Amino acid sequence: MVTRVVIHKTAPVKKSARFKHFVLVLFLLQAVPASRGVAAEMLRLETSADAMGSTYSLVLYGEDRNRMEAASEDAFDEVRRLDLLLSNYKPQSEWSRVNAEAADHPVAISKELFDLLTACAKYSRESEGTFDITVGPLMKVWGFYRDTGHLPKAGELAQAKAHVGYRNIVLDEAKSTVFFANPGLNLDPGGVGKGYAVDKMVEVLKKDGVRSALVSAGGSSIYCLGAPPDDAGWSIRIKDPRNEFQTAAEVVLKDESLSTSGSYEKFFVAEGKTWSHIMDPRTGYPSQGTLSVSVIAPRALDSEVWAKPYFIQGRRWTTNHKPRNFRVFFCEDSAGKPAIAGKENNKVNQPCAWLP
Repeated sequence: MVTRVVIHKTAPVKKSARFKHFVLVLFLLQAVPASRGVAAEMLRLETSADAMGSTYSLVLYGEDRNRMEAASEDAFDEVRRLDLLLSNYKPQSEWSRVNAEAADHPVAISKELFDLLTACAKYSRESEGTFDITVGPLMKVWGFYRDTGHLPKAGELAQAKAHVGYRNIVLDEAKSTVFFANPGLNLDPGGVGKGYAVDKMVEVLKKDGVRSALVSAGGSSIYCLGAPPDDAGWSIRIKDPRNEFQTAAEVVLKDESLSTSGSYEKFFVAEGKTWSHIMDPRTGYPSQGTLSVSVIAPRALDSEVWAKPYFIQGRRWTTNHKPRNFRVFFCEDSAGKPAIAGKENNKVNQPCAWLP
């Protein structure tokens, strides 16, 4: 028998009142005896905070409430630090400084940002240009930056496309600088920021001794650390891209990440077609033919980054190029066919299926 006592409180917010921070503690009194014959007390801590344009949430299990709350606050401090590093909305961030100055001269940047930009260039090459952090001008002319959504005006698309291309990012490892060979270039952290932040939060939690946690960035990128008490892992639901109240697949994750990209997240309808925010940087148009892609990988950065190239490149390319330790749940836009796939061993010819 499990007895739950729920405690609600508002945790103190460090550094900025703009970060909403909520805490929920659930005491789970296990029936399993601990040492000395006393019932072990297991706590469940839930916290959330807004940062980097998303809501980050934590679910932690442990036995020491103070240590758990301190660990969660350390993890959110890390998100706040990354907000000042990677934000393209805050003019004082290092990322914004690169966008403002790198077209004029090489900009010296921190090792952390240099390593991340280097990784982004590698992702771009391996994805054949379908992942590209310079895609911002295209997102802007299609109206996805302001959530307005509209067809580009005459001439806008060609002009925006002329300022897109990861090969124009010049990285000098010896000097740790970045330079834009194209003066209209603008870097967008949207395809890497959440996954990177989730991984860094997990690192902090591990250092603080947390062994069981679920870390989520807006629900689209998550990491499952360890497992909840008496469970093999964290049960995660992948929703049906045509009906968010239905489940397309369920997985149990332990020490793995999962990220999803779906056309249902942001879209508009024009000229009888649905246009989603998942942009193909090579063509300048939103990708067509896929409803959603969920990627399970060892790191949240990898699962977040690869979800979009897989979405754009399609089922066959993804099957041939994904690493063996990745699992990919793929939902094609097959009109008139059900989107529900069910279990992980479904056949590949179904609209929604796990790829081999």
